[in-house]
Amino acid sequence: MISCNTQKDLNASGGGIQLRLNFEIPKGALVTLYGKSGVGKTSTLRILAGLLTPDMGSIHVDGKVWFDASQKINLKPQQRRIGFVFQDYALFPNMSVQQNLEYGGGRNPDQQLVRTLIDMVDLRGLEERLPSTLSGGQKQRVALARALVQKPEILLLDEPLSALDSGIRAKLQEDILRVHREFGLTTILISHDLGEIYRLSDRVMVMEDGSVVKEASADALFSDRQISGKFKFTGEVVRIEPSDILFIVHVLIQNQVVKVVSRASEIEGLAIGDTVLVASKAFNPVLYRLG
Repeated sequence: MISCNTQKDLNASGGGIQLRLNFEIPKGALVTLYGKSGVGKTSTLRILAGLLTPDMGSIHVDGKVWFDASQKINLKPQQRRIGFVFQDYALFPNMSVQQNLEYGGGRNPDQQLVRTLIDMVDLRGLEERLPSTLSGGQKQRVALARALVQKPEILLLDEPLSALDSGIRAKLQEDILRVHREFGLTTILISHDLGEIYRLSDRVMVMEDGSVVKEASADALFSDRQISGKFKFTGEVVRIEPSDILFIVHVLIQNQVVKVVSRASEIEGLAIGDTVLVASKAFNPVLYRLG
């Protein structure tokens, strides 16, 4: 169980915000932090990892105190049994794949674990390659394996798949889910991809202005009404086109654009860039705005 009750003043690009965190995450859960940029999601991970020190409060993990401002307890990152995977990979460019993993394992890396992870995330045959010679998906697999070679109890994922195309992203989602289960991890993911959130998350914590304002399952959070239909897909509104008394809404779903005929009342407040759920109703697709 992760119990976090902390405060931290932050200077964000849009102005200062106060990070007020008060949440609990059960051991073994996979939880996604969801919200707009600048609300404190990455800072939340950095506080849990010990890379950012709160101004006050406490963090307890499985009954152990990781941070307590009043008692002046603040465990160093290497004492916290955390694996951290970043969006930009953060690999050592002058080290091979094998060396990156061994470095992640500390002074005496577990060579059997290194070999197991190389096989698990499909890096066999790439051990001697430098990061500059790898694809984006391969680099992210190395970053994931390096985080796991530390034998963490908690895995922190800061939008690790956002720069990858849909095919590679789907494969790496499988890798994340598999290692989460096989290693018995508690995993906290930052993601804006609703398909990814639906696929991976046990729970979603919505952040606004530095605080968690809502927590629920992905289905309850993004589809909190009774929606019937043969299919449900999430997508991004890329165009809204008036047509007589109706509107044609162009929705980008993966690599295809779906056109949905809607009434003015159904798209009130809808804007280009909004995320929507496209569902069937009486054989006709309808839109539900998400978030």
